[in-house]
Amino acid sequence: MADRVPPETADSGLVVMGRVIGVYGVRGWVKVRSHTRDRAGILDYDRWLVRRADQWQEFSLAEGRVHGAGLVARLEGITERSAAAPLVGADIAVRKSQLPALEGGAYYWTQLEGMKVVNVQGVELGKVSGLFETGANDVMVVIGERERLIPFVRGVIRKVDLAAGTMHVDWDADF
Repeated sequence: MADRVPPETADSGLVVMGRVIGVYGVRGWVKVRSHTRDRAGILDYDRWLVRRADQWQEFSLAEGRVHGAGLVARLEGITERSAAAPLVGADIAVRKSQLPALEGGAYYWTQLEGMKVVNVQGVELGKVSGLFETGANDVMVVIGERERLIPFVRGVIRKVDLAAGTMHVDWDADF
């Protein structure tokens, strides 16, 4: 039901998709930790915004590939290790408009975070502060007067109203 995409950045319209975690080789390649469900999914985006010193800089992805347990990529204009080194630790984002449309009933995590959660009795449980995978299903972290972990599965999730920013759930307030 929900596809894993990390939360929006403070810069409206951007979604952090990964992070540069190291340099690779001497020709300007970087090691990348992807936050996408399919780790190679970040390579589907040909335009990356990389945060350097609290400023986003746009790069074209020249090439990238799965390498061992991770990913490596080369950005246009970066051809030497010394030019790639300052990118280590930088977030990689894409514009929300670059994300493919999902079919009905499917949502990106970034769309759900911050939504008000109300149960079928009309009790406001709080807001979605995050989601995580358990292997069996995704789980929402809802923060209100206390923290609740609510499974993101059919039967529990009754209605998602993106326009209103509200999600209705079949979840007892005492859980």
